[in-house]
Amino acid sequence: MLRIEGLNVAYGGLRALADVSLAVEAGQFVAIVGPNGAGKTTLFKTVSGIVQPGSGRITFEGRDLLAVPPAQRAHLGIAHVPEGRQVFRTLSVFENLEMGALPARGRAEWSRNLEQIYALFPVLKERRDQPAGTLSGGEQQMLAIGRGLASSPRLLLLDEPSMGLAPLLADLIFSRIEEIHRQGGLTVLLVEQRVAEALGSCNYGYVLESGRLVLEGTNDTLLGDERVQRAYLGM
Repeated sequence: MLRIEGLNVAYGGLRALADVSLAVEAGQFVAIVGPNGAGKTTLFKTVSGIVQPGSGRITFEGRDLLAVPPAQRAHLGIAHVPEGRQVFRTLSVFENLEMGALPARGRAEWSRNLEQIYALFPVLKERRDQPAGTLSGGEQQMLAIGRGLASSPRLLLLDEPSMGLAPLLADLIFSRIEEIHRQGGLTVLLVEQRVAEALGSCNYGYVLESGRLVLEGTNDTLLGDERVQRAYLGM
């Protein structure tokens, strides 16, 4: 579904991504883990079109994604739930969800998607008329994920969904992400610093360090790797 080949991205002469190649197949749950500053968010921004690469290739369902204007990529079925949630604070919960449904597929399947979002996150239904900026951090993260689902995506990009959340709330968010993947077979690409939880949830994972992919494999392979255990799991 998504293929990235030889991707290089630099900011002000500093290389953020160096020759990164990875693949996400339809229906997979793939995690990219690594320390802060490894280039994980830059990778997502490049897929979404916020950042332009110096070289490399990105294809989505066989189409050259770099030739598609950033504003049109959501209409192809890519939903990016950004780091830090970035909800529309002055709009209501319901209006935020409506904003996510702007692509044609989202509009056509709006009623079904809204029902699914409210089933996953009942608090959003309870607070549908409340300004998004008044929600707690965990509730805003639920809203950001719901807004992504409202577009009826084929690929859901989740950037650090546990950031700034208490452990119990982070666990709840991970369980809902697993449920989204399990129930609908939605393809999920997750970027996360909580390595144990991310690798425990995914089918396949990549480890990104200093802009380079250093390891890849199934979740069992990576969780059993001594380097991962020492560097990220405290073992």
